[in-house]
Amino acid sequence: MANIDPKYEALFTPWKIGNVEIKNRIVMCPMGGTSLFGWFELTGCGFDKEAAKLFLERANNNVGLIIPGIAPLRDTFWGKWLWQNPKMFEELKEFMDEIHKTGAKLFIQLTAGMGRSWAITELVGPLHKNKFTRAILKPILDTSHELASPSEQPARWAPDIICPEMTKHQIHEIIEAFAKTAKLCRDAGVDGVEVHAVHEGYLLDQFAIEFFNKRTDEYGGSFENRYRFAAEVVKAIKAECGEDFPVSLRYSVESKMKGFREGAVPGEKYIEVGRNMEESERAAKYLQDAGYDMLNADNGTYDSWYWAHPPMYMPQNCNLDDVAHIKKFVDIPVVCAGRMEPDVGAKAVAEGRIDGVGIARQFLADGEWVTKLIEDRIEDIRPCICCHAGCFNFSSSKGHYNTQDLTDTMGLARCALNPETMQSKKYYVKPAKKAKNVAVIGGGIGGMEAAILLTKRGHKVTIYEKTDKLGGVFVAAAAPSFKEKDRELIAWYIREVQKLPIEVKLNTEIKDISAIKADEIIIATGAKAKRIPIPGVEKSVEAVDYLLGNKTVGNKVVVIGGGLTGCEIAYDLYLQGKEPVVVEMQDDLITTPGICLANTSYLRDFFNANKVAVHLETGVKEIKDGAVVIADKNGNTSEISCDSVVLSVGYNPAPIAKKSRHVHIIGDAQNVGNLRTVIWGAWDVCMKI
Repeated sequence: MANIDPKYEALFTPWKIGNVEIKNRIVMCPMGGTSLFGWFELTGCGFDKEAAKLFLERANNNVGLIIPGIAPLRDTFWGKWLWQNPKMFEELKEFMDEIHKTGAKLFIQLTAGMGRSWAITELVGPLHKNKFTRAILKPILDTSHELASPSEQPARWAPDIICPEMTKHQIHEIIEAFAKTAKLCRDAGVDGVEVHAVHEGYLLDQFAIEFFNKRTDEYGGSFENRYRFAAEVVKAIKAECGEDFPVSLRYSVESKMKGFREGAVPGEKYIEVGRNMEESERAAKYLQDAGYDMLNADNGTYDSWYWAHPPMYMPQNCNLDDVAHIKKFVDIPVVCAGRMEPDVGAKAVAEGRIDGVGIARQFLADGEWVTKLIEDRIEDIRPCICCHAGCFNFSSSKGHYNTQDLTDTMGLARCALNPETMQSKKYYVKPAKKAKNVAVIGGGIGGMEAAILLTKRGHKVTIYEKTDKLGGVFVAAAAPSFKEKDRELIAWYIREVQKLPIEVKLNTEIKDISAIKADEIIIATGAKAKRIPIPGVEKSVEAVDYLLGNKTVGNKVVVIGGGLTGCEIAYDLYLQGKEPVVVEMQDDLITTPGICLANTSYLRDFFNANKVAVHLETGVKEIKDGAVVIADKNGNTSEISCDSVVLSVGYNPAPIAKKSRHVHIIGDAQNVGNLRTVIWGAWDVCMKI
């Protein structure tokens, strides 16, 4: 580690969890979709070799401690307990031998369940609500068991569904399962287990939080009763596995909740209805004394999901101060997660504020990032942009449960930016059978991704870009102050292109592809903004022109369109001290499926907390000088005075040629989507050339 920058040195010092020594302070935190026992809770499907491959690659790239995603103690489907499947643990033992050869350590995270936070889908919701279909479904998928909570209450994702109260028998079954499964893990050579979780509003957290727990038995009421479930779990594990077997606890310091499905954004003054800091100081010590050997900590619940799954709008290192505070009240190691930056994390470790730095989704974007950090190749790290588009795109809006596509539910922990992550059998760099000359028209993200992949496969590539720089429309998308990671991504792409023998022709607009001499042509010309046919539309500013600074706006700005781009523009305007007003025809903001609720709920909660005017189910009839005429769902018209109007009503594909045998259309030029559809789509095409 001769090249390590001194500001990162503290990250590469050893530490202990119980008697287990970890070689460095970098913890790969658990993520849904990375369970070694199969994400989709089908343990009968066998040990997850794709997840094992992911972790072994990261272990070989200098991570200190790996914690895979949740391993359900009981199958969601068919209801079999994990400890009843010994074959899983035989395969786990072989895998642990390989992990230990790298010098890394690994803890298995075991979950008590989700309760009211179970992400009930549009497909499953109606089946559960009907008593007849619920009964038929029960042997396969016992929805009442999955939703069982400390008390009857609305489900997070389906407020019209009331979760049943968990029985004491069920509680005791779970405690027993923790102990039996932990022993099988220990016997398989696993270095420790992590209990999931007094964290993020999952089941044990629901028991711990008085707002959710209205029980009158020994598992409800007093502080000790509410934390009894979590305490009995660790005591049972220690009794079965021995006091020297480390048990970590995933822990949320504060709930950051104002109410059901309502979180508190950073800086907001609010009354905490969940776990506040005063209770957390007591709880951390209580849980340590119960037997936990580490706190793997951040903040939030599913009602304030952006604290545990921070989107790009959240501050970097957003949980550090709270986690560092709670460390003062315990003697066990404390790990902090939540948009942690390596230099800030290293400084916090050096100062004794935390013991480990928890990183999750950056490991999906770039599995070699720790190695690159050690080798002082920071610029080579592909940055995570906190989009959640590939890894966790659970989405929801008014009147809808989790609208995530079923194939996505079955394949979380993939990465919008890195198709090879958890998809190594589908996406991989394969040498071309015949080297070809390929023209890529359009130097946006899709065009650059295509050029890089094609070059790595052995083709000769030329990029034609009509502007004076690479990046395409993503340059505009990355313009707001809170998109620093997007700007880093553009810079990363440009450097990757420059490293390879790719010819780039800037200021070269191609209008007729017949003039290009190439074996294959990739059309990556993106999309054009839609315009609504209303009087005065010419007075508006296109979203891209606003983002690029091509046109200025006044103080009060009406944003037409409450999709993701429109909401981000309104957020950007507010941060600049301006007064945005959002007008949207749908009954909620950001109704497009596939955009993570952690991201969308932040924007909704931010607008609510800061009294940003939002007009839903409202259309625009006319844009005047100094005003916009709107009409609500009942046809009632009114005017909103304003200085400027920004138009953000979507895009239409803009290919410059039709698809043919040797002409391929990718990205938004094919179908308007997001970075995931752009990048994965580029691979779908370019792997076949």
